[in-house]
Amino acid sequence: MRERTRLDDSIGAYRDLEGRLDDALTLLELGEAEGDAASVAEGEADLKALHESAARLQLTSLLSGEADANDSYLEVHAGAGGTEAQDWASMLVRMYARWGDAHGHKVEWLEESAGEEAGIKSATLRISGHNAFGWLKSESGVHRLVRISPFDSQARRHTSFASAWVYPVVDDTIDIQVLDKDIRVDTYRASGAGGQHVNKTDSAVRMTHLPTGIVVQCQNDRSQHKNRAEAMKMLRARIYEAELRQREEAAQAQADAKTEIGWGHQIRSYVLQPYQMVKDLRTGAETSNVQAVLDGDIDAFLEASLAHGLTGGVGEEAESHSG
Repeated sequence: MRERTRLDDSIGAYRDLEGRLDDALTLLELGEAEGDAASVAEGEADLKALHESAARLQLTSLLSGEADANDSYLEVHAGAGGTEAQDWASMLVRMYARWGDAHGHKVEWLEESAGEEAGIKSATLRISGHNAFGWLKSESGVHRLVRISPFDSQARRHTSFASAWVYPVVDDTIDIQVLDKDIRVDTYRASGAGGQHVNKTDSAVRMTHLPTGIVVQCQNDRSQHKNRAEAMKMLRARIYEAELRQREEAAQAQADAKTEIGWGHQIRSYVLQPYQMVKDLRTGAETSNVQAVLDGDIDAFLEASLAHGLTGGVGEEAESHSG
C-alpha cells in the first residue's frame, strides 16, 4: 500500500503539472489574441511557477535509492568545546525537528543526553514521513557555527562543531539477522532535561553490536522493555545502513575520488558574526537568512545536494556517515 501511495503521488504530481501547463498556455494564447496584458502577465507568472515545480519534481525523482523512501533516524553529537558546542548541538537538533514539522513529518525524540550547563551532548530523533531519509541523508557530516558566544563574559567570537548522522529506519520486510550472542545490553538511568524524560529507574537502554562496534541507545519511554525494542530497531537500521554503504562503495569502485564525511570534514558553515551567512561547502549553496535556516528552512541545501548529484557530485555519497 505504501508503494501504491508513492506511485499514485508521483503520477498525480505529473498529471497536475500537465494540467497547469495546459491552463497557462491557454491563458497566454487568449491574452495575446485579445491584447489582454494582464492575462499574458498572469500566464507568464504561471509558467515561471511551473518551471520551479518541475525542477523540484525532477529532484524528487532522484530519490530512488533502496532506502530513500524510508523514515529516518538522525543523531546529533556535540563536538569538543564544552557548553558552547553543546548549545550548538541543541540548535542543530531544533533545526531538523522544525524541518520535519514543516513537512508534516512525525518527529519523535528517542534519546537525549543533556549538557552540563546548557544544550545537549547528544540526541537521537526519528523523523517519519515519505522520503525522509532520501532528503536528509546528505546532512551527515560536521556542521560548524561561528558566533559571539553567549557564554563568554568577554563576548569573544567562538567556533563550535557538531556532527549529524542520518540513517534509514529499516522496513519490517527487510530481514536483518542480529544474533543475541553478538549483542551487549546495558541499562542505566535516563538523564534528559526534565518532564517526561526524567526517570527514577534504570529504564534507559544502551545496545552494542560486538562484531561491528555499533552502539545505539534509547531512553524515550519509562518502560525498559519498550526502550529495548526501539534500540533493537535502531541497531538493525544501523547495520542495514552500513551494508548499504559497503555496497555503494563496492559498486562505485571510486572510493578515493569521493570525499569522506567524517568528524574532520565540515559540510556546512553557519556564521552569525561578524556577518550572517550559511554556506554548504560541498555544493556552494548559501544564504544570508541564517535565522530562517536555524528555524528549519533547509530545503535549498537539500535540493542543492540532490541537484549536485546530477553532475556527479555528492548525490550518492550521502549513504556514508560521520563517525
